[in-house]
Amino acid sequence: MGFFDDRPLDLAPASVRDHREQARKRLPRQLFDYIDGGAYEESTMRGNESALEALLLRQRVLRDVSAITLSTTVLGRNLRIPVVLAPVGLGGMFARRAEVQAARAAESFGVPFCESTVSICSIEEVAGATAAPIWFQLYVMRDRSYARDLMARAAAAGAEALVLTVDMAVVGERYRDTRNGMTVPVGPVAKAIKGIDLVRHVKWLREVGIGGRPHTFGNLLGAVPGASSPEDFKAWVDAQFDPSVTWGDLAWVREHWHGPLVLKGVLDADDARTAADMGVGALVVSNHGGRQLDATPASVSALPAVVEAAGERVEVLMDGGIRSGLDVVKALSLGARAVLIGRPWAWAVAGGGQAAVSQVLSTMEREMHVAMGLCGRTDVAELDRSVLANL
Repeated sequence: MGFFDDRPLDLAPASVRDHREQARKRLPRQLFDYIDGGAYEESTMRGNESALEALLLRQRVLRDVSAITLSTTVLGRNLRIPVVLAPVGLGGMFARRAEVQAARAAESFGVPFCESTVSICSIEEVAGATAAPIWFQLYVMRDRSYARDLMARAAAAGAEALVLTVDMAVVGERYRDTRNGMTVPVGPVAKAIKGIDLVRHVKWLREVGIGGRPHTFGNLLGAVPGASSPEDFKAWVDAQFDPSVTWGDLAWVREHWHGPLVLKGVLDADDARTAADMGVGALVVSNHGGRQLDATPASVSALPAVVEAAGERVEVLMDGGIRSGLDVVKALSLGARAVLIGRPWAWAVAGGGQAAVSQVLSTMEREMHVAMGLCGRTDVAELDRSVLANL
């Protein structure tokens, strides 16, 4: 490898993992590790993938699978495949105006895009770039007035669902980010290392580091007066995660948000029952991609109990470890209505922009089609535990 190491892959990416490798080559290390890493020793992050890999599909033969339906509905919206682009913070640091590129890819493909509170592009910029309504992800902040203002902005921008992330009462430590200086304040040694790494990635520096400006959290500009750098915004964001948030705050959100409400970060059946009792529209079974509490169950392992607890009252979605259309089929077979993907679209947009995000979705669609056909199923609505060979 040479000093300037952001060469494209020799072969076109065929899988999500190929997009990951392309992102690794093109991104400065601290940004790649920010996407790729998890909390502490990353056992939960690895467990999300290994738990899905351990589920085996039951191959069936001599069934008419000439017409296969992969579409579904989530919160009343028709989806071409049961996939949603999950909220990913700092997206616009991975590619020029990355959230806009990803939202456009989602719109053209026919699935929702969820904008993060801590996106680089603002709600208004992303919503204005597409005709299809976006979803908006919210943290309940210490500054409740700003959280209320964000909900109002999301509603004014036409967001069709609010995704309330509830597994950030305290922020998990990510050792990769600490080692790479993705902390506040940034020490002088870490700054020097980051500077050298940025210079090594000329294409990223030209297209994103310089061409992708401004690099501020677009949804938070009004909250941090006088902020002049991403570090200023990160310091404010880190201080805003509120460990005092309770179920009572969910009722407060309900007072200020009148559309569909999705609760993201549920792993426990008792929490699922409480959320259902409070009338949320959907739950996302999630351990934050293994980025929060290490040594928690894999999302897919927690999924069946949450589905049972929620019953018919709430739509249950899942994220964590989804890397292929086969994984989507497995999650749906355990009761998920759809899945959210975060790292796959982040890797893709980093490596190849909007076209690569579209490619990831198309790849997952083809993989789902093959898995469904060889399992003898013709409609995602038919998927249940009998599709899995080892349950």
